[in-house]
Amino acid sequence: MSEPKKIKLVLKDGSEYEGKSFGYETSISGEVVFNTAMTGYPESLTDASYKGQILVTTYPLMGNYGVPNDDKDEYGINKHFESEKVQVSAFIVSDYSFEYNHWNASKSLSQWLIENKVPGIYGIDTRALTKKLRESGTMLGKIVFDGKDVDYFDPGIENVVDMVSVKQPITYGNGKRKIVLVDCGVKNNIIRCFLKRDTTVIRVPWDFDFNTIDYDGLFISNG
Repeated sequence: MSEPKKIKLVLKDGSEYEGKSFGYETSISGEVVFNTAMTGYPESLTDASYKGQILVTTYPLMGNYGVPNDDKDEYGINKHFESEKVQVSAFIVSDYSFEYNHWNASKSLSQWLIENKVPGIYGIDTRALTKKLRESGTMLGKIVFDGKDVDYFDPGIENVVDMVSVKQPITYGNGKRKIVLVDCGVKNNIIRCFLKRDTTVIRVPWDFDFNTIDYDGLFISNG
């Protein structure tokens, strides 16, 4: 394995944190936030609520159980992820495990990030970084690779909901209870939980025209 390349995080207040790259090698910017979960990084990274954000994990070790396959269930929903792709702009960890082992792993976390063109940094003191974010609140930041600087980008100025919402209605299941779910970045597990309760879930875009619904049967027409 070749020596990992240097990469750094630069916060809007001028703070710099240098680490090493284990993901896609590019410069990118976004809003820096942290997550305190001890496990579940495949779910967190595909959570649409993190769209446009640079995610920092407080738990030190990441990557040790790899990434599961992208199998779908009987409803066409991904079994292991909260959406169909990695949603974060970048991933920052303290210690990255290049060796992984799990019965359901199909690839390494590094491979997955590279496939999704998402930078990853390890070797940063994420405790100090998290403390700064806790005291100051979320902050804009940028990942700088190979000296290629980028401007700070605030995802709050864009319609992020439109980016993560479905574009056309999708129906799941055939239960006796019918639910219209307005997709503003819904997690797959919310849909799974509804389907376990004998429901039909009709997932619609965030800007859906509800005049096209027949409320007697919750049938979505083409008109």
